[in-house]
Amino acid sequence: MDIDRRKYAAEAIGTFVLVFGGVGSAVLAGPRIGNLGVALAFGLALLAMVYVIGPISGCHINPAVTLGVLLARKIEARHAVAYVVAQVVGAIVAAGVLLIIAKGLPGGYDPAVTGFGANGFDAHSPAHYGVGAAFLTEVVLTFLLVFTVLGATDVQAPVGFAGLGIGLVLTLIHLVGIPIDNLSVNPARSIGPAIFVGGWALGQLWLFIVAPFVGGAIAAGAYQALRLPGPTVLTLTEAQQALPRQQDERLARS
Repeated sequence: MDIDRRKYAAEAIGTFVLVFGGVGSAVLAGPRIGNLGVALAFGLALLAMVYVIGPISGCHINPAVTLGVLLARKIEARHAVAYVVAQVVGAIVAAGVLLIIAKGLPGGYDPAVTGFGANGFDAHSPAHYGVGAAFLTEVVLTFLLVFTVLGATDVQAPVGFAGLGIGLVLTLIHLVGIPIDNLSVNPARSIGPAIFVGGWALGQLWLFIVAPFVGGAIAAGAYQALRLPGPTVLTLTEAQQALPRQQDERLARS
C-alpha cells in the first residue's frame, strides 16, 4: 500500500473509532454514564487516535478539521478531498456496526424512534433548542476545536502534547454542546447516524455540515492572523511525529 493510501485508510479507521466510541457511548450507555461520560468518550477516542494515527495522517478524522488544515496550507487539496471521503466512509461503517450491536437488545432497536445519537434541533434537540442556537453553537465550538488543533500542532508548540490539548478541548465542547443538539462539530460524525435514522435526521443534516465548515474556516483565518512569524509551517503529520532524538531512542529499544 502506498503512502497516500495509508493516510486515507488511517483517516477512515480513526473516524470509525471516534464515531463508534463517541456515538456508541451515547447509544449503548448514555443513560448510565450521562453527558459527562459521553463527552469523555469522544475526547478519549480522539486523544488515543492522535497518538496512534497522527504520525501517519495527522489525525484529522473530521472534515471541518481537514478544511481548516487546508486553509492553513498544511495539506494539499487533492489529499483534503480524499481525507473527507475516507472520514465519511469510516463514520458510516461505524454507525452501521453500532446499529447491528444495538439491535441485539431484546425487542430490537429502531434508530428512527430512538434517534441513534443523531444531531438535531427544535423537537430533536435534547433541550429543544432552535435552529439559530444550534447553528451558532456548531460554528463557535468547531472554531474552538480547529483553532486548538492548529495551535497544538504548530511547529512552535511543545512537542508530544498535541493529543492532550485536542482531546481535552473535544471533551469540553461536548459538555457545552450535547444538551443543545447532541453536538456535531464534525460533518462525518453527523452523516453516519443520520443515514440510518433517515427522515428528520437527513432533513436537518445540512446544519451539521455547513456550520462546522464555517467554524473551521474562521478558525483557520484567525490562527493565520494571530500566529507569530517563525519556522516553516509543518503538516499535521510532521508536527505529531516524535523528535529525531525520541525516534532514535524508540528504535534503540525495539
